[in-house]
Amino acid sequence: MPGTNLTREEARERARLLSVDAYDIALDIAGAQEGGTFRSETVVRFTAREAGATFVDLIAPEVREVVLNGTALDPAEVFADSRIALPAVVEGHNELRVVADCAYTNTGEGLHRSVDPVDQQAYLYTQFEVPDARRVYACFEQPDLKATFAFTVTAPEGWTVISNSPTPEPRDNVWRFAATPRVSTYITALIAGPYHSVHSSWEGQGRSVPLGIYCRPSLAEHLDAEAIFEVTRQGFDWFQKKFDYPYPFAKYDQLFVPEFNAGAMENAGAVTIRDQYVFRSKVTDAAYEMRAETILHELAHMWFGDLVTMEWWNDLWLNESFATYTSIACQAHAPGSRWPHAWTSFANQMKTWAYRQDQLPSTHPIMAEIRDLDDVLVNFDGITYAKGASVLKQLVAYVGMDEFFRGVQAYFKRHEWSNTRLTDLLTALEETSGRDLTAWSKAWLETAGINILRPEIEVDADGVVTSFAVRQEAPALPEGAKGEPTLRPHRIAIGLYELTDGALERVERLELDVDGELTKVPALEGRPRPAVVLLNDDDLSYAKVRLDPASMAVVTEHLADFTLSLPRALCWASAWDMTRDGEMATRDYLALVLSGIGRETDIGVVQSLHRQVKLALDLYAAPDWRPTGLALWSDAALERLRAAEPGSDHQLAWARALAATARTDEQLDVLAGLLDGTVTVDGLAVDTELRWALLQRLAATGRADEPEISAELSRDHTSAGERHAATARAARPTPEAKAAAWASVVEDDKLPNAVQEAVISGFVQTDQRELLAPYAEKYFAALKGVWESRSHEMAQQIAIGLYPTIQVAEATLAATDAWLAEADPTPALRRLVTESRAGVERALRAQAADASA
Repeated sequence: MPGTNLTREEARERARLLSVDAYDIALDIAGAQEGGTFRSETVVRFTAREAGATFVDLIAPEVREVVLNGTALDPAEVFADSRIALPAVVEGHNELRVVADCAYTNTGEGLHRSVDPVDQQAYLYTQFEVPDARRVYACFEQPDLKATFAFTVTAPEGWTVISNSPTPEPRDNVWRFAATPRVSTYITALIAGPYHSVHSSWEGQGRSVPLGIYCRPSLAEHLDAEAIFEVTRQGFDWFQKKFDYPYPFAKYDQLFVPEFNAGAMENAGAVTIRDQYVFRSKVTDAAYEMRAETILHELAHMWFGDLVTMEWWNDLWLNESFATYTSIACQAHAPGSRWPHAWTSFANQMKTWAYRQDQLPSTHPIMAEIRDLDDVLVNFDGITYAKGASVLKQLVAYVGMDEFFRGVQAYFKRHEWSNTRLTDLLTALEETSGRDLTAWSKAWLETAGINILRPEIEVDADGVVTSFAVRQEAPALPEGAKGEPTLRPHRIAIGLYELTDGALERVERLELDVDGELTKVPALEGRPRPAVVLLNDDDLSYAKVRLDPASMAVVTEHLADFTLSLPRALCWASAWDMTRDGEMATRDYLALVLSGIGRETDIGVVQSLHRQVKLALDLYAAPDWRPTGLALWSDAALERLRAAEPGSDHQLAWARALAATARTDEQLDVLAGLLDGTVTVDGLAVDTELRWALLQRLAATGRADEPEISAELSRDHTSAGERHAATARAARPTPEAKAAAWASVVEDDKLPNAVQEAVISGFVQTDQRELLAPYAEKYFAALKGVWESRSHEMAQQIAIGLYPTIQVAEATLAATDAWLAEADPTPALRRLVTESRAGVERALRAQAADASA
């Protein structure tokens, strides 16, 4: 990836020199069905504050014309890598015209082209965040150079073209879109193809906003459009009330597109979403909840991110954290929401992600130092999204929800269609809350790491509390991390729980500020000690929480007996965190889960426990005990599958858990029987997606091979089926299968992004450690070349996915250290490899803890 970077200083200087007025962009995609390249013509009008030299961004196989203020420039002289040099802009008005041949991609970056095997039609969509609008048109690619954008698109006959502005009627297959409001390049969009669509509207505040949902025709039968519209309308209602600012764009389309790298993208008025969210088979309610959160997250961005946009990528965290926080808050509080328990899911999934990320050597302050594009491309992480949202949740508790949203309302009105920094939002919040947020911001946003909160409780002979305090710890940051351990102010609740008729019920809640190393809580003294004391009840703050010994004893026996889902999730999360930290042996974590999961009603928590147990057994269990633990788990999965309520979400979750872990002949016979119909489980629909899960495990264990995979692909000859087949083929436990999978990913670069991801997923099988061991050396030999020759998304998939994570040994650490010392990787690649190394180091510590249990 040489020559495609942009530093913050370069962006700052360019923004000082010029402002951008308008783009007129003409794209000819009439040949999209065949692929290759497309004609891109850009006319951009901008104003320079003084005469001088600057540059415009473009990545293209060929530049045909560059005309600046009527003077033709030789493309061979001014175009190199990702830039066109503009040696002589004049003070005042300038006009630049660039004509280029740009390339379709299969990497999910720029203008992605995917061919659906069902109808053999090409489907296009753009993905521009962070720096990929320049793959489609010449532009000043930085968020603070906003402009209006008018697209003209020539497309094949019979296609539909969607962009940020309302879709016009085409004339002779030419679509002329009205200009957008002033937005940043990275949220412009183009989606084109013979897409299926459903239309509706949101009505409110005397206004009607057109709503559209799009997907490929091969998915149309599975598109539950009304459910998606329902969530969207709830978001419109709740956000417009909370933000007190009308929806900023003329329409709102949601486009479910193939081979999408992320969950979704907040293109202004034209949100793209991965089409795995169009569910082809039965899924649990947790999947619908996650889809709804994604829909609401992107809708929130229409205000926070699109209407008001960060000046530079160091405030990416605020963009994403705000959308995450408000999407969960909408699910939890909007009238009629299906998911009032959304904060349970947040604690269970998002915060677990944040805690993991914050304990890596690459941990960084929420407000990270983003020096260039390479920095931001690897910064879409658990701190940017989940820790940031956790801290915003705490900020809301600190200033008050009404005061928070009044500040947000003032912020939108004050900065509409412009760019801001964090200080602009904090200023608005200080005005509405009356709180000075300087110290809060410094402690929470400018430092890295996690605090640990522990209760210190003393009782007398009668069990009456004589002393109660909260101790805050600031553990040392991981080796290699920048910064110092920091004690922070926390707004927390303390929950007191009693065991009544077998149920753990909260009898009292106390909310307070915790600051410094020790915070006395005299209000809880002079009273009988409750059965359980839970710090950070309601999950207001961001901290690792530990239970006192008496509470731990009760929770170990009665974790599933909390009547509320959130305290259960917090205790499950604490146990998982202790396992990762080596404070709880993997075998004890497994015993805790097996004792309580049968009574866990929250399906999202159940599915998280499934994933965490499997990971713990694969990586954190002592190797000599691992077979015992895996046998206990797979036996339990089969037993719970048979016992689950027919047709329930829990039944489906246990079927998938069994498909992930089955190992004995009996268990694999069940999988094979479910697949061929000779075994049935009352109420379990063995549908398309479950069939692939069963087959992939059979392939990984040598019970299925190419004939079975090809037969299943014939049943499901779709793009999803092709991905599943690629996973199954790569999972087979033979040297030939592994060599073919490796070659297709590492030695060739032709696979589309989604298929490459599927092959990597199948290649890495934790039951195949010995078979995969030789590939550790091959990984390090190939990695730098891969990083330098592939696009960022494709290279990152390989760098993370093929790292020898399952080779938990000192030799893996030594090989990694040797490569880091010799290869001189870029900072971005060094970060990814160092993070993976930290996972092996953690696994070694956890295995040692398990072995000593």
